Amino acid sequence: MADQATLTDEQAMQVADPVLVVDLDGTLIASDMLHETFWSSLAQDWRTIFTAPAALVRGRAALKASLQRTAKVDANALPYNQAVVDYIRSWRDAGRRTALVTASNQRIADQIADHLGLFDEVHGSNGDVNLKGDKKAQFLEQQYGDHSYTYLGDSRADLKIWAKAKKAVTVNAPQSVRRGVDKLDCEAEHLTTNGVSPNSYLKALRPHQWLKNILVFLPMIAAHSFATGVLVHSLLAFISFCLIASSVYVVNDLLDLKADRAHPRKRNRPFASGSIPVSHGIWMAIGLLFGGYLVAAFTGWAFFAVMLVYFSITTAYSISLKRKLIVDVCTLAGLYTLRIIAGAVATQIVLSVWLLAFSIFLFFSLAAVKRQAELVDSAARGKLGATGRGYQVDDLPLMTQMAIAAGYLAVLVLALYLNSPSVVELYAQPIVLWGICPILLYWISRIIMITHRGHMHDDPIVFAARDRTSQLCFVFVAVLAFGGTVL
Repeated sequence: MADQATLTDEQAMQVADPVLVVDLDGTLIASDMLHETFWSSLAQDWRTIFTAPAALVRGRAALKASLQRTAKVDANALPYNQAVVDYIRSWRDAGRRTALVTASNQRIADQIADHLGLFDEVHGSNGDVNLKGDKKAQFLEQQYGDHSYTYLGDSRADLKIWAKAKKAVTVNAPQSVRRGVDKLDCEAEHLTTNGVSPNSYLKALRPHQWLKNILVFLPMIAAHSFATGVLVHSLLAFISFCLIASSVYVVNDLLDLKADRAHPRKRNRPFASGSIPVSHGIWMAIGLLFGGYLVAAFTGWAFFAVMLVYFSITTAYSISLKRKLIVDVCTLAGLYTLRIIAGAVATQIVLSVWLLAFSIFLFFSLAAVKRQAELVDSAARGKLGATGRGYQVDDLPLMTQMAIAAGYLAVLVLALYLNSPSVVELYAQPIVLWGICPILLYWISRIIMITHRGHMHDDPIVFAARDRTSQLCFVFVAVLAFGGTVL
């Protein structure tokens, strides 16, 4: 390094009191803006899945520039690393300069810097230069001089930058990166502010939602067919549904990052909160999907085809249909019913038209309850509509009426079924089954009333699984169904 006496006054001040240079992805925020903007763009326009690879042909800088034009990222809600923010604030409070230098696009970097108000300079990638690794190291040397800055980073790509820094500060870096930094000829500091918990990955799979997949056993139960082969195929169908559904939940969470972060409870989901890197999401989704279809192939090719239909519909729902008025509710009702169809296909049991009609009305009612709950929550928070949905708070009375009407129609279908000749063939005492109708009327009415009062904080099926009164209702229904069979 040149002797300080030969430097300009400004350079001498930098050497004595170096600028703090902060990386963005994985350092300032517990996420990666390339992945954030990709999923945000895809949520806005499904054609992103084709335009992104085309932009990548021109380089990562061009890809980032392309994605930022369609992405809608809320800088206020990003998962900031509070320890890093405090570090920057302390540095700045001491009267020293700070700079945000990132491989993320300049426009995104400016938005984040404007929100935090902690940086004197902001430098990001443009459409031609990807400011990472060697490029960033060269830029910093030209901008501040050799060994004239402190650099906060997190990845192996930052080793080339730390090699030219006066001080290296790692943030949640892997042990291999820390060892590499310790070998460099500069002062080193290691910050550990969080850790990725296995529980976060399990939570991202939403195992509580697997309760819905029990519907694949319904054809077996309704037909009173309990042979070993039927039971095994039903179980395989259940496992396949759980894996593929979890894959869809992961993708849905990635597409809903912005909406989830604006929600008082959903903002704690693993991807929205930053407890799992967004970059891990695509690999989780692919792995789960592959496992689910592998199980489906063992179950049978007809079932495999049904699962292709299920995945196609759920993907369309995540990308677009969930924002379409009424279409979203019909799609959810159809997906519930598709589970029953899949169970029948897996076991080669012929489905009753009565069962299909009952499920369509019942699950339309529950899907409407789900939207009703979101609108009640939005009204309580003073918002005009449900975030990321096609509804306004003023639609709440109509949505409630839809839930009531569809639920009562499901009970009517059940009553008509109990008076049909096919019931006599399956049940010894069909009269006992009539007790199920008033129980369902009570349960549906109570669920809608609870939602109306703002106490429905979960999916209605998940709520019912946890609710003691609902559990008792299900027990009474099971007892009546069993009694009608054996008495």
